[in-house]
Amino acid sequence: MLRNIPALLSPELLHSLRAMGHGDEIVIADANFPATSHATRCHRLDGVSATDTLAAVLALLPLDGFVPDPALVMEVVGDPDTVPPIIAAFQDIIDSKADAPRPVAKLERFAFYSRAKAAFCIVQTGETRLYGNIILKKGVIGP
Repeated sequence: MLRNIPALLSPELLHSLRAMGHGDEIVIADANFPATSHATRCHRLDGVSATDTLAAVLALLPLDGFVPDPALVMEVVGDPDTVPPIIAAFQDIIDSKADAPRPVAKLERFAFYSRAKAAFCIVQTGETRLYGNIILKKGVIGP
C-alpha cells in the first residue's frame, strides 16, 4: 500500500505511468475499444469507468504544456460537432484535476485508432458509455 495513489490504479498501470517520458501518450479506452489488438501494453480496469480512471491518472500524470492538444477524444462518427456527455465529463475532470487544463481536441475515428496504436499504453476500462475514449500526452514534472 502507498499513500496518495488512487487505489483503482493497478501496480502494472502505475509502472507504465512511471516509465512514460515527456511526450509519451496513454489511452483511456471504453469497453468497446479494440485495446488488446491496438496496444503494445494493455492494462485492464474492468468494472471501472473511464471518468474515474481519468481522474486517477491525472492525479499523477501532468498534461504536456508544450503542445496545443494534450488531450484528444474521438469524434462522433457522422456528427463531428456533437459532444457526448462523457466527453463533457472528461473536460470537467481535466478542468478540475489537470495542472494545466486545456480544451479536449477531437480526432476522426480512424485517426484516433492510428494514434492509439502508437501510444505507450492503453487502459481498457469497463466504461459502457459510447465514445468514452481519451488520449493524454504526458508532460514534464519540474519546479
